Amino acid sequence: MALMGARVSGLVLPKPVTFVTGNAKKLEEVRAILGSSIPFQSLRLDLPELQGEPEEISKEKAKLAALQVNGPVLVEDTCLCFNALKGLPGPYIKWFLQKLGHEGLYNLLMAYEDKSAYALCSFSFATGPNVEPLTFLGKTPGKIVPARGPTDFGWDAMFQPDGYDQTYAEMPKEEKNKISHRSRALALVKSHFAEAEYTF
Repeated sequence: MALMGARVSGLVLPKPVTFVTGNAKKLEEVRAILGSSIPFQSLRLDLPELQGEPEEISKEKAKLAALQVNGPVLVEDTCLCFNALKGLPGPYIKWFLQKLGHEGLYNLLMAYEDKSAYALCSFSFATGPNVEPLTFLGKTPGKIVPARGPTDFGWDAMFQPDGYDQTYAEMPKEEKNKISHRSRALALVKSHFAEAEYTF
């Protein structure tokens, strides 16, 4: 598929949208959810690991990525928030999982009766350098359980969304992509692109 500039409010973007990720599984999911609705290319960039609230981290990443790409970018930040821990690990979940593993992460909640949690996804879109990014949030409530299913995609094996008896990892991909935090955020991204009447 040829990628061309997108028109927004009379402005033609000079380059195709670049989705910044180095995670092959994440890229696969985004492609499956977006389909052909928003043509994009992917690129791995080494962006600094920022601290702060999820929306601010996502926006700042988009600003930094837009400067490096010198064009329109879409970046994503994912959080896993334990209610008993007042939202932690949140945006630091990647590092908690790397250090503790699935079992150690589950053990953080051993002292708490409340195992409820929510998965939060932030997508930020910047049309180019020095432009304030737009942010789209998707949230899926659930609970933390001992790991079940394949453990090759982050914390999917220990997050069981409300209303389901399977973890993300156990669910068929098509089912997960209907209700996941990522799909809910991307639905808002798609709506924005449709309302802005972008043309590719």
